[in-house]
Amino acid sequence: MDKSLQKLFKGRVEQFVSKNKRQSGNYQKAEKKLESFAKRSADIVKVKARGDIINQSVEGDFQTTTYQVHYQYLIKQNDTLYLEEEVEVRLGKFFKNDLIMDEEINPYALISEKELFLDEKEDRDKSISYQYNRLKAVQYAERWWNSYNPAYKTFENNCTNYISQCLNAGGAPMRGYPNKGTGWWLQNNNWSYSWTVAHSLRLYLANSESGLRAREVSSPDQLLLGDVICYDFEGDGRYNHNTMVTAKDAYGMPLVNANTFNSRMRYWAYEDSTAYTPNIKYKFFTIVDG
Repeated sequence: MDKSLQKLFKGRVEQFVSKNKRQSGNYQKAEKKLESFAKRSADIVKVKARGDIINQSVEGDFQTTTYQVHYQYLIKQNDTLYLEEEVEVRLGKFFKNDLIMDEEINPYALISEKELFLDEKEDRDKSISYQYNRLKAVQYAERWWNSYNPAYKTFENNCTNYISQCLNAGGAPMRGYPNKGTGWWLQNNNWSYSWTVAHSLRLYLANSESGLRAREVSSPDQLLLGDVICYDFEGDGRYNHNTMVTAKDAYGMPLVNANTFNSRMRYWAYEDSTAYTPNIKYKFFTIVDG
């Protein structure tokens, strides 16, 4: 492994075993994660990190490295053990082989989603019936949380596309083709806004009266496996991330899988995320059988 990259990985792991309260940018996320676990009476028993270089460039004495780190946290909560996984994409900069910057790349800082609303002429056909298979939805979420099903198109911001695939694996029916502003569908290398855009899926789940339907609940502990959580990180009314409930912790609170911030069995609140702000808002949707 490249020596400069070895420095980066060593620093990333040391964040989670350090006993010191460091306030540098490199350590803020680690402290957030430790604080999040402390609130839940959970402990990180062991941390493993594996990394790969995505891109490198050199200009004179400066070297820039984009890399990703796959973390595995063995968590103990009461008498329960479970494995949380997370993939970070990070940017490291070196001057004469000395590390001068290392920070996570926030994918939502790079993407501006247009706020999209459902078409007023949405098809209200209530003849579509289905029974949502939560086990199959969760199995799909587990299989593809950190890789991409070649049967589907992959997007730079893939979180909602991934959740739509999970819902579809659970038997949720598509409807609305070919109007991109209507329903929820993927067909002929085309798709509805609700299939791929976080804000549009949140609106669809709140308003759909046929096909895939959901009911909003007031708290995360009311959710079941295979249900969906929507995130408005800035609290500005535009939702920009979605996750699927794939497990519960020792207190019955959701653990979620997601793409873009590729993660598995992550605590639902995302308080340790670089995208988190104190203004964050959530929507909790339980899928309803048709």
